[in-house]
Amino acid sequence: MSRLFFTLILRGLSCLFKKKTIDLVVYNADKTMTKPEKGNLLIAEPSIIGDISFNRAVILLADHNALGSVGFILNKPLDYNLKDLIDGTESEFTVYNGGPVEQDNLYFIHKSPELIPNSIEISNGIFWGGDFNVVLDLINEDKISKDDIRFFLGYSGWDEQQLDNELQSNAWLVSKNVYNNDIIAKPYNSFWREKMLELGGDYSIWSNAPENPSYN
Repeated sequence: MSRLFFTLILRGLSCLFKKKTIDLVVYNADKTMTKPEKGNLLIAEPSIIGDISFNRAVILLADHNALGSVGFILNKPLDYNLKDLIDGTESEFTVYNGGPVEQDNLYFIHKSPELIPNSIEISNGIFWGGDFNVVLDLINEDKISKDDIRFFLGYSGWDEQQLDNELQSNAWLVSKNVYNNDIIAKPYNSFWREKMLELGGDYSIWSNAPENPSYN
């Protein structure tokens, strides 16, 4: 695949939803926070079982407004490295499953806007997209590391009111991103479990349950 193929996917997505706001009712107020905002985390409820993408997912909301929402799953690595997908690099940076939408496209978040032009800030020093040709050059020259950037195939998307409805049905918990841009380097393998332990109560029981209940 060529560099150019991926250079402009991000820009298209960033314009997918115009900047509008939406007032949401209070969800799971006793567990986490009151409403989703760009930069928050969506944590899959234990009740999401059998969904390969969203079971035990922790998602960074890259955008959220009245027209819809976009996010990237942070804890679902794929069996691909960047070099498996892109010509012109031998990088072994892990590629993650960002979600079930447009899984033929590559996306990335990072914390190096001073190095990567045309980036869009999500929040807390986390940036989305930018000039992909520059990104490859930076990687090949060892000027950014895997702790500075994370790649995804696909994204998670919700149409107008869709996420609202899923929140009302208790499919997700909403949490602030307390890690700021250090979340890019956050180890994936225990992320969901850590969030369950933080919530406590019955959630802490789920933290030790097998991912597939049939294994219990």
